Amino acid sequence: MQDDSGARTRDRVLFELKMRGPQTAGDLARRLGVTAMAVRQHLAALEAERLVDFEDERRRVGRPARVWRLSGRASERFPDTHADLTVDLIETLREVYGEEGLERLVDVRTQRQLEAYRRELPGAEAPLEERLAALVRLREGEGYMAEWRRERDGFLFVENHCPICAAATSCQRFCRDELDLFRSVLGGNVRVERTEHILEGARRCAYRILPAA
Repeated sequence: MQDDSGARTRDRVLFELKMRGPQTAGDLARRLGVTAMAVRQHLAALEAERLVDFEDERRRVGRPARVWRLSGRASERFPDTHADLTVDLIETLREVYGEEGLERLVDVRTQRQLEAYRRELPGAEAPLEERLAALVRLREGEGYMAEWRRERDGFLFVENHCPICAAATSCQRFCRDELDLFRSVLGGNVRVERTEHILEGARRCAYRILPAA
């Protein structure tokens, strides 16, 4: 029988790699509050399950650093909500109503989402930090593993997971509308730029939030 505490720690390792990206065993140990040796044992078990892999990166001095990252197979641990059913529905709608009809349906979904978000987010007069924090709470509840942080010239808003990735791959209008959605709910006094995109091969979707010129 698998040890429950060991399984929980391995899940935490996967979560940290998902949220923070590639890391060394030492980095993970510090974040998890365990020894580097314990983390290496868990990484070895995860590698055996083909959930992680590594690359030895050269450093200026000393030995190469072994940097661990999630494998493609690990995405199964962070499910795409009803992926097969959603893609099947999208293809059926495209076949029945055509591309234009599908886009109209996506428009209706986005409009409903916009109205729901506006009811939950503070107005444009509220500090941007409050609006971002509220947006993160909403997206967290929808499974996006969202977070935000302040940067020198603005803010960074990150979604470490996309629970509708299969749908967005089949119909990329979802991604285009998502960017417009963020711009609308955060207000006209900010600029929102997507800097990383899961569908383009990035680990996450990331957005720079800047004061409008």
